[in-house]
Amino acid sequence: MEGGELAVVGGNAVAERIRGFVERNRGRYALIATTQDWHIEPGSHWSDNPDFVDTWPVHGAAGTPNALLHPAIESLHVPHHIKKGQYSAAYSGFEGVEDNGSAIPTRDDMAEALAAGRTLDALLAAEGVSRVDIVGIALSHCVRDTALDAAARGYEVRVYEDLSVPVSEELGKAAVEQMRQAGITIIEGDEYVD
Repeated sequence: MEGGELAVVGGNAVAERIRGFVERNRGRYALIATTQDWHIEPGSHWSDNPDFVDTWPVHGAAGTPNALLHPAIESLHVPHHIKKGQYSAAYSGFEGVEDNGSAIPTRDDMAEALAAGRTLDALLAAEGVSRVDIVGIALSHCVRDTALDAAARGYEVRVYEDLSVPVSEELGKAAVEQMRQAGITIIEGDEYVD
């Protein structure tokens, strides 16, 4: 978000739009979950000389204020939180595990969570979900990778472009095209269709 360690222009506004969308449409969804960076030791993902493609300045450090959900999203009291990137880059929500309340999980905690099936995929399967809608930051990275992973796992996927924001317009356009080529539907928030 603007003012954060890895600001994306339009982040605060998109968080507010997401809140409004969820408040209006919550009853239409069997499950709502958040995903968020929760980096502990993400290896080369953090760099003193980032290229802003594969390497980034320090951001989303577990337990810090800038790793927390935006207040607009936090106010929704979403029951499921997938934290990702503890020990790797992890752009996709499918690479994370559901938060068990441990502020700073160890590698052993992560292995235990994976073995216990506390993943986004397991959560969706347990709820019988076959279609997913994805929103957030950044459209060009985490939203794209989560959508592509969902499609690869056989989910019907829609990405709300107006409820997401890319790192740059150019990267956003490329991500949208890549998702479309993968069979992902790109829509706007007011185009909600059951």
